[in-house]
Amino acid sequence: MTTHSTGLTPASSATPVHDLRDPGYQAFLLLRTVFTVAPILFGLDKLTNLLVQWDTYLAPWINDLVPGTGAQAMYVVGVVEVVAGLAVALAPRFGAWLVAAWLAGIIVNLLTLSGYYDVALRDFGLLVAAVALARLARAFA
Repeated sequence: MTTHSTGLTPASSATPVHDLRDPGYQAFLLLRTVFTVAPILFGLDKLTNLLVQWDTYLAPWINDLVPGTGAQAMYVVGVVEVVAGLAVALAPRFGAWLVAAWLAGIIVNLLTLSGYYDVALRDFGLLVAAVALARLARAFA
């Protein structure tokens, strides 16, 4: 079955056809999978602290703004990350922007916390990838 440049079948202009051989679609699937799984896993880890003690990544000024302890704030962060991962899975056009915004907040936090600039730079790369997912989702989701 051939497709038009819009990715739609000739028989129905409302049914998109995605070819797994299309590099753009492959990129979309890869990014969607990673930005679904990673936030969910990291969010769950913030509830257990198995990988790292997450509250050490919380800038003191943010810790002063939120009620409770830094550890309690990280529990909320964990729930938000799980929700963001689920949003990418269910609605990538929206969820990818949610993840990008969340990463921007993490970057601001890390840039104001001395000693974590390398992690902030890594998260900037992730933010760019989340924006790429959002743009690809317009074509493939």
